[in-house]
Amino acid sequence: MATLTVVTLLYLCLTGIGVYLMKQVFAKKNHASYPPGPRGLPLVGNIQDIPHVKPWLTFAEWGKKYGDISHINVLGQHIFVLNSVKTAMEMLDKKSSIYSDRPIVPMSGELMGYGQTLPYLRYGERFRLFRKNFHRIIGSRAALVVYHPIEEMETRRFLKRALAKPDNLQTHIRRTAGAIILRICYGYEVKEDNEPFFDLAERAIYQFSRYGIYGDFIVTSCRPPDYVLVAKLPEWFPGAGFKRLARECRETLEEAAATPYKFVKDQMGAGTALKSFSSDLLKDRTLTAEEEHAVKWCAVSLSGGSDTKKAQAEIDAVAGPDRLPSFADRPSLPYIEALAQEVLRWNVAIPSIDHCITEDDIHDGYYIPKGSLIIPNMWFMLNDPQTYANPSEFNPERFLAKDGKEPETDPRTVCFGFGRRLCPGLHLADASIWIFTAMSLAVFDVSKVVENGVEVTPEVDPSSGLISALDIHTRSHPKAFKCSIEARSEGALMLIQQDTH
Repeated sequence: MATLTVVTLLYLCLTGIGVYLMKQVFAKKNHASYPPGPRGLPLVGNIQDIPHVKPWLTFAEWGKKYGDISHINVLGQHIFVLNSVKTAMEMLDKKSSIYSDRPIVPMSGELMGYGQTLPYLRYGERFRLFRKNFHRIIGSRAALVVYHPIEEMETRRFLKRALAKPDNLQTHIRRTAGAIILRICYGYEVKEDNEPFFDLAERAIYQFSRYGIYGDFIVTSCRPPDYVLVAKLPEWFPGAGFKRLARECRETLEEAAATPYKFVKDQMGAGTALKSFSSDLLKDRTLTAEEEHAVKWCAVSLSGGSDTKKAQAEIDAVAGPDRLPSFADRPSLPYIEALAQEVLRWNVAIPSIDHCITEDDIHDGYYIPKGSLIIPNMWFMLNDPQTYANPSEFNPERFLAKDGKEPETDPRTVCFGFGRRLCPGLHLADASIWIFTAMSLAVFDVSKVVENGVEVTPEVDPSSGLISALDIHTRSHPKAFKCSIEARSEGALMLIQQDTH
């Protein structure tokens, strides 16, 4: 059996080498050159140059050495890293008609089923239908106003949970984010315990992270058409255990999409459906099979310091001691706005994400061949010292006009992506972060925890996930940390304990 595995691996390697050599022989002749980049090895190219941990730091070093665009080649796959906002906008925004595709991702995208969700969806008619649905329901701040009461109610529930069990802060944040998404997408209200929809979503997210991002399987390093051959291997075949895992993950994802969608349709049939993303798209319409597929998978696509005394003083001045701040106060709370912006900039959730080009292009004199991966290094763009003074410092005041000095660049122009791949849920994410920040600081004093008489400073060291050497789709997560969360006053305690129904 072991011999069969070796033979399979050898066959795949030889196939990959053959494809690479044929591409070199029959490649389109072009007078333009590739951008500079680290020198690769024969046949395998730069496969050893991409780290599996925090690749955005290596990308940033390439930017300093080679300029705004750097080029590498991994097993014949051209990869271009963009290290400036200007270049990213010129390519991904202004030429979005050819720079908006996604690469095929064998494990998570094809086998696990995430290719049906918007982040993985190839550029085409279905992608445009998904985007149209998102824009119609949550495509602007104005469109989200109708959902503000939901965000405010769920954030109030978060305050109660955080006060009761401050050591479970990260769990409370995940639960609240999930509750907001389920309520807005499906009109489903999450209960405190034994919550099947939430538990199902958590299981899907765990499987995606465990096997789609951190999994190390043969298929993750395969390119078309090689991955098709590997994907057809039976589950019992030596080295093909990933097929069983992928099937189980796909079944979970299908259930996570179908179960709440059925809930919405049943509620609409009974006349008891609450207003939601899905009910708005289904209401008073006879959908084609393609449109119904889009509604079902659009919704599941969403599942996915500083001197706080200044912020609290601003909230106290605007909201007073007898109520919590609301979205209506947002124009009057510029420091809270700046604080939320700095949260987005300081530790960007997705430091880099790959686009794929659908036609040959010449940009700034460089040749960008069809099928290349284009990676905007958003982490460096938001930590570029030429754009942000002392970028490693958490400083909300950088976004406030002061002493005749203009605010620094709004990170929301970068952190939600570029062009037609701009995150369609950006206004929902922006609103959620703002209301979390405003309500939490209105009632809580958050500080470092004290252990054995010594303040413990949380370690700032975000982790990352890398799907494969050919899919530089990364996520950044802070390490777990402890902090002290206490009600600011008796009045704050009363506000937290108010009824949330």
